[in-house]
Amino acid sequence: MIRYLLLILLALLLGTALSMGIQYDLGYIRISLGNRLIETNFWVGLFLLVVLVATLLMLASLGRRLFRRTSLVTGWLAQGNARRARRRTTQGLLALAEGNWPRARKLLEASASHADTPLINYLAAAQAAFESGDHDNVDELLRQAFDSTPGSDMAVGITQAQLQLAGNRLEPALATLVRLRKQAPHHPFVLKLLKNTYVRLEDWRELSQLLPELRKRGLVDDDEREELERTIWHNLMQKAAADCRRQSAEAGEGSLTPLTRLWDEVPGSVRRDEQTIREYAQLLAELGDEAQAETLLRKVLRNHWSDELINLYGRLQGDKPDEQLLAAERWLQDRPNNAELLLALGRLSLRNQLWGKAREYFETSLRLRRSRETMAELSRLNAHMGEDETSVKLLMQGLVKDSGLPDLPMPKA
Repeated sequence: MIRYLLLILLALLLGTALSMGIQYDLGYIRISLGNRLIETNFWVGLFLLVVLVATLLMLASLGRRLFRRTSLVTGWLAQGNARRARRRTTQGLLALAEGNWPRARKLLEASASHADTPLINYLAAAQAAFESGDHDNVDELLRQAFDSTPGSDMAVGITQAQLQLAGNRLEPALATLVRLRKQAPHHPFVLKLLKNTYVRLEDWRELSQLLPELRKRGLVDDDEREELERTIWHNLMQKAAADCRRQSAEAGEGSLTPLTRLWDEVPGSVRRDEQTIREYAQLLAELGDEAQAETLLRKVLRNHWSDELINLYGRLQGDKPDEQLLAAERWLQDRPNNAELLLALGRLSLRNQLWGKAREYFETSLRLRRSRETMAELSRLNAHMGEDETSVKLLMQGLVKDSGLPDLPMPKA
C-alpha cells in the first residue's frame, strides 16, 4: 500500500514539474536529415525519446525471453539425445558381452556422438568390428576414439595393440607398443604386451633386454622369470651355435666365437642354471670342443652336484682322460652309492682302456639302479670282451622289463 502511495506521489510530482516546464517554455527542436526537416517543441521530442527508449527496452526484454525459451528447448532436446545415447550405449555393451558383434557395433557407434563418454563407445565399437571380421573399419573407429577425447592416446594405443595381437598382426602391434613405450617407458600393461609380442615374434635378444625392466617393476614372478630366462638363452645359444656351423661351412674351419661370446653375456643367475649349463656344454661338444665342455663341467660339479651333468661329463672326452677319471673318482668318495656317477666312471674307465674297472663300475651302478643305459653299456662291453651269452642275457632282461611283459610260464631249454 505504501509503495502505491509513493508511486502516485511521484507521478504527481513529475506531472507538476512537466506542467510547470511547459508553461515556462515550450522549447524548440529541429532535426535536419538530408532533404528532410523535422521540427517540434522540446517537450514533444522528449516524450518521443522516452517512448523510443521504452520500446527498445521492451524489445530487448522480449528477445531475452525468447532466447531463454529457445535455450530451454535446446537443452530439453540435448537431454533427450543424451538419454537415448545412454540407453543405446547400455544396449550396445550388453550386445558386446553377449557376442552380438554387428548389433553392438551399430548401437555403440550410433550413440557415440551424444554419449557422456564417447571414447568408451568408439573403443567398444572397434572391438565389436574386430570380432565381426570388419577389420577395415577398426582403425577408423580407433581414430574417431582418439579425436573424441583429448589425452586418450594411451588408451586408444593399448586397445589398438591388443586388437593387432589378437589378429596376429605382430609387426604392427610391435610398432604400436614401441611408440607407446616412448610415451610411457614404465607403463605396466604396455611392458606386458611388449613381452608377449617379443615371445610370439621370437625376438629373444629384445626380450632379454626387456626382462630386467619387467623384473624391476614386479611384472613377472620368480618362476616366470626363470622360465623366460631359460627360454631366452636357450634360443640365443641355439642361434649362436647355428652361426658357428654356418661360419664353419663357409670358411672350412670351425669357430666357436659366436657361442663363447654369447656365454660371456649370460647373466650370472642363468650361468648357474643346471639346464643352461648342460645345454652350453652339449653345444660345445657338438661343435667339436669337448675339452672346453669337460673343463666347464668339472668346475661346476666341484661346487654343484647334478646327476644330469655327471652323465654328460662321462660322455665327454677331455684332453687328459686319466685326470678326468681321477677327478670323477674323487667325487665318488663323497657319493659312493650314486648310480649315475658310477655309470660315468665306467665310461671314463673305457676312455682309459681299463676294461675290468669299467665292468665293475657298470655292474655296481646296475645293482643300485636298473637303468637301460647302464645295462646297454655293460652288455656292449661284455660282447666285446667275448662274453656273448652274458651280453645277450642282459639285453633280454632289459627288453623284457621295458616291454612290461606279464609273468607267464616258459619252456625249459
